[in-house]
Amino acid sequence: MNLSATLILAFGMSMDAFAASIGKGASLHRPHFREALRTGLIFGIIEAITPLIGWGIGLVASKYIMAWDHWVAFTLLFILGARMIMEGLKNKPQEEATTQSRHGFWILAATAIGTSLDAMAIGVGLAFLQVNIIHTALAIGLATTIMATIGILLGRFIGPLLGRWAEVLGGVVLIGIGCNILLEHLGYLS
Repeated sequence: MNLSATLILAFGMSMDAFAASIGKGASLHRPHFREALRTGLIFGIIEAITPLIGWGIGLVASKYIMAWDHWVAFTLLFILGARMIMEGLKNKPQEEATTQSRHGFWILAATAIGTSLDAMAIGVGLAFLQVNIIHTALAIGLATTIMATIGILLGRFIGPLLGRWAEVLGGVVLIGIGCNILLEHLGYLS
């Protein structure tokens, strides 16, 4: 695979993380660059690891994992999205609703895993091609780090406009990503 194809693949794989990070950034109280970079790194590292896992699985038993990866992604993103919606709809005092300055590591990691399962499926497919999986995984991880960091910073500007509804919107985005992954794998979207 040439450099341009690798870059297109890398940035294509980062779009789910970008959308999810906009929602995450919108639900935070004025996230700083440090928090955006932290989130970007968590998303990027997980997104770089998943094609490696998929590549290894592809070498061993691709037909088994590919049958279920979209259901796992959908379930994980649906649960996380529903949790965000419920939190956003709770009647919180205004000052409490806007004081969260960072998301917990495990929430970010779970979201990153949910948005990166498609990269695992790509890794399975790459196992059958003559590609350097390390370079490809690093490109995917770097692109995701950049896009998720930008997403958090964009969310910073969207969050104050939406108030407490930003978290609800973030949850809807996560559920939408999960539904899109499921519908794509079931053949309803192309």
